Amino acid sequence: MTERSLRETVAELMDKARSDLAELVAHPSVHDSPEFGPEPNAASAQWVAKAFADAGIANIEKVTTSDGSVAIVGHTPAPQGAPTVLLYSHHDVQPPGPREAWESDPFTLTTRPGPDGAERWYGRGSADCKGNLVAHLTALRAVRGEDGSFPVGVRIIIEGSEEGGGAGLEDLVAERPELAQADLIVIGDTGNVAVGRPTLTTSLRGVASVRVELSTGTSDLHSGAFGGAAPDALAALIALLATLRDGFGNTTIDGLDGSARWSGEPYEPAQFATDAAIYDDAAILGSGTIADQLWARPAVTVIGLDAPATATAAAAIQPRAAALLNLRVPPGTDPHHAGHLLVAHLTNHAPWGAHVDAVVESVGEPFAAETTGPAYTVLREALTQAYDGAEVAFSGQGGSIPLCTQLRKAAPAAEIALLGVEEPQCRIHAPNESVDPQELRRTALAEALLLTRLAGAQAPAAAG
Repeated sequence: MTERSLRETVAELMDKARSDLAELVAHPSVHDSPEFGPEPNAASAQWVAKAFADAGIANIEKVTTSDGSVAIVGHTPAPQGAPTVLLYSHHDVQPPGPREAWESDPFTLTTRPGPDGAERWYGRGSADCKGNLVAHLTALRAVRGEDGSFPVGVRIIIEGSEEGGGAGLEDLVAERPELAQADLIVIGDTGNVAVGRPTLTTSLRGVASVRVELSTGTSDLHSGAFGGAAPDALAALIALLATLRDGFGNTTIDGLDGSARWSGEPYEPAQFATDAAIYDDAAILGSGTIADQLWARPAVTVIGLDAPATATAAAAIQPRAAALLNLRVPPGTDPHHAGHLLVAHLTNHAPWGAHVDAVVESVGEPFAAETTGPAYTVLREALTQAYDGAEVAFSGQGGSIPLCTQLRKAAPAAEIALLGVEEPQCRIHAPNESVDPQELRRTALAEALLLTRLAGAQAPAAAG
């Protein structure tokens, strides 16, 4: 198909793309959710399996993985001599959070203007990652021949617990590496540095989650009778957490290097302040560039505290307090080692003789993409054309997709590319998540151009 015909076909498919996304967003598919239970995730998986089967993918399987989530896999073999492309995405979503923070129901796809006045589609998962999933479906529909064939071989892996850590799919790929055999793996779970700027993510941070609890005694104490002399576990925890950053906001964990520099796309301060929705007079943390801080250096965040709520707090000294820490590390840093360094730092810096119990609860590997392969060349050209001549940016992403490392182990010869419909205005993981329909259209068009143009490439027999 010509570029023009693909453009027209994808444009004609956008009404279908919106109805797909509306149906998919209607499932509150939070994995292992005490609020929603397992039914919405199972229903979402069923929808995904049927949609890809209807789009022409053969050999569809719904596989219950080791963490109880349902993954959808499928494979339409390549025509003789053509390569195989694996399309990845996930159908589970983050919890919606406080309903009062949403301007519309999180599980009803709603159209309204975004911050820039352009139309956006709002709903939980509209971007992360159901929008990316629908972009895959739209691209497949666009390139499918009248006889039902595709120009290349196509595999799909659609995950059901990525937001919950993705351990189930990692185990599945380790047990069945044939599911990942492809010449190019397209991870549809990232996005662009800005609306209209095509971007390939080349660096993903790894992650270590650490829980720390401090205790200073065996009982609550009257703050009037004992305050001033008896150690306060909550204050001790606050003092300990303060040692994890210096005055500039740099992460300062003993033994963990925080001086690396980012060599890819820069992130301008004004744009970052807008994207991050911080106050005009708020500081941007770190002594390096913003890109250094986000993509090249470790960053620790306090994401939860166990402490009395202000509404119900008594006038008492607390004997124990706890925090959950999220440590992100760049490629080249072992997250297991980094997690243990954080545990050691917490143990060594506790004030006032407080007892420390710190453990690494989970770990995800970082990832760096190799961008010099032939499929990357075709992909970059496809993205530029889909975005009307815009230059492709190479960017990092703070999030982690641990599956990338497992896919590389399962298919070491495959090129792995990360792209998607997400951009800063999407507000993924936050209330009022949304997707720009034009980003979805352009992403689908880029994938359609890619699948068509790869058809002439010679593929290794093992991947077909």
